[in-house]
Amino acid sequence: MLNTGETARKVIEGLLIKYENEGVSAIEDKSVIKIQPLNQIGLPMEILRAFGKPKDFEKAVKELENELYKNNIA
Repeated sequence: MLNTGETARKVIEGLLIKYENEGVSAIEDKSVIKIQPLNQIGLPMEILRAFGKPKDFEKAVKELENELYKNNIA
């Protein structure tokens, strides 16, 4: 298995691909770790462990969303 830092980076890249192709709702869905491209990185528990705990993964997704929308304030 990849080290957790590299795994987490690949997961974030996968989330960005999902966001680009399908929008924010695709990355907010908790089942996102079970479908492509994230399921190619590892099993759901391996993906969550790369961030620490499931709550840490959720926090990372929220931080990603905040960064994506930081400059899109209407």
